[in-house]
Amino acid sequence: QVQVVESGGGLVQAGGSLRLSCIASGLTFDDSTMGWFRQAPGKGREWVSCISGRSGGTAYVDSVKDRFTISGDNAKNTLYLQMNNLRPEDTATYYCAATRMYYGLDWQCRIPPNLPGQGTQVTVSS
Repeated sequence: QVQVVESGGGLVQAGGSLRLSCIASGLTFDDSTMGWFRQAPGKGREWVSCISGRSGGTAYVDSVKDRFTISGDNAKNTLYLQMNNLRPEDTATYYCAATRMYYGLDWQCRIPPNLPGQGTQVTVSS
């Protein structure tokens, strides 16, 4: 059974930075694609970014490109999301989960039907 624990969220002013972490168990990062997803109140779940444990290939939703960076430490089964130049519209609960990367018009991350963790809250004030 896959378990994850997300951390690193908080309250930050617009333009600030946060680094999210996700420690996973029950899977092997080397063989997995891991992703970050978010959900704001009253909105649907959105994929943010994902990374292939095998190739290191990444995908980002357009709204976070050039601001967020995903990375992973396969030895520690830990996933990170460095978020810079945060905007109020980034306010959401952020979750990590195993996923799949696919190519549509660009590389994208499949939104999993279930999210195993409790998430970490990110609030960006204007």
